[in-house]
Order: sequence, then structure tokens, then C-alpha cells
Amino acid sequence: MSGDSDADAGGDAPVTAYVTAPRDAAAHLARRLVDARLAACVNVVDCTSTYRWDGAIHEDAESILLAKTTADRYPELADRLVEWHPHDVPCVERIDAADAHGPFATWCADAVSD
Repeated sequence: MSGDSDADAGGDAPVTAYVTAPRDAAAHLARRLVDARLAACVNVVDCTSTYRWDGAIHEDAESILLAKTTADRYPELADRLVEWHPHDVPCVERIDAADAHGPFATWCADAVSD
């Protein structure tokens, strides 16, 4: 990923899916998303999640996946994440990046095109 322009992306700004997953599943999910051309790249960051489930508070070692894609590819990416994810109710959230670096936005769009 290289480029010299500092221009902001126009209408093709990337979309980022914010996903949490068990650490032992995160790398596999990231690889599947990139292999299927649903994500241009996926950052995997370890974290600890504290949440309420079935009336109890849990703390689990998890990973955050930040999957970069386009608005056109996001619906299928979200559908596949829900299908492939080991949790019954996975965290899948969309973040729109209106001010993305132009060359990055172009690379992202190229990487997920068929």
C-alpha cells in the first residue's frame, strides 16, 4: 500500500467493518474475508471484552477485526461474517470513512473488485 497523494477520497470512500471474535477464530475470519475479496485488508488487534450474556457478566480474550471494504461489498461481507462467525450473536458494525486518504480508498476499491 503506497502512494504519494494526500487527496481525500470522494464518493468511493472505504467502509470499515468493526468485528469482535474469539482470538482463535480471528485470523481465520480475516483470511477468509480477504481471500473472498470481501475485504481489502483486515487488521486484527487483541483485546479483552467485558459483556453481559445470559444474565452474567463475562470477560473474554478476543480480537478486534477492522475489515476495510467498499459500500457495495459491505452487505455481503456482513452476511458472510455472520455465517462464518463462531458466536450466535456476533458484533458486526459498519464505520463509514468519509475522509479516507485518496490513494488508500482507490487501492481498497481495486482490492475488492471482482
